[in-house]
Amino acid sequence: MALWKEPTTPATAGSPAATPAAAPLERAPERISDPALAVSPRRPAPKSPTEGGDSVIAANLSIEGKIEGSGNVRIAGRFKGDARIDGNFTIEAGAQLTGQVLAGTVVVGGELQGNIESAKKVDVLEGGVIVGDVKAGSITVAAGSRMRGHVEFGWDDDKAKLKPGLVSSG
Repeated sequence: MALWKEPTTPATAGSPAATPAAAPLERAPERISDPALAVSPRRPAPKSPTEGGDSVIAANLSIEGKIEGSGNVRIAGRFKGDARIDGNFTIEAGAQLTGQVLAGTVVVGGELQGNIESAKKVDVLEGGVIVGDVKAGSITVAAGSRMRGHVEFGWDDDKAKLKPGLVSSG
């Protein structure tokens, strides 16, 4: 066994040395002792919710509790509790939520039994059901959806405090 690398000579066609040699093995990446600096080459860094990733409660899950935070949340299963989200909140078709919702944009494709407070926009999709009150900047209701409750939309906070009949006419 040689301790140095000998230069290879070009082989002539037909000789056994003319077959392609195996590629040299690649070195394993160096290990970084500080785990905060280590990044796995196999898995990309997780996206934050503001980068388009959604937090999802899957269709086969039932959860009871409270959801608070920023980002986007999609419910495909069952959730019992209140949700305060600084972002989009979606209740997918077949999903059920029992509780209050406070979010920037709320999309209801499943069933919501509770109130929606102070949303900028609410979309009730075909097949969506709301049993509760809704306060929003704007609301879109698709044919085939259902709702039972009180709805206020298009009002600023100051205008909502004025009651009909309390404004003087002269």
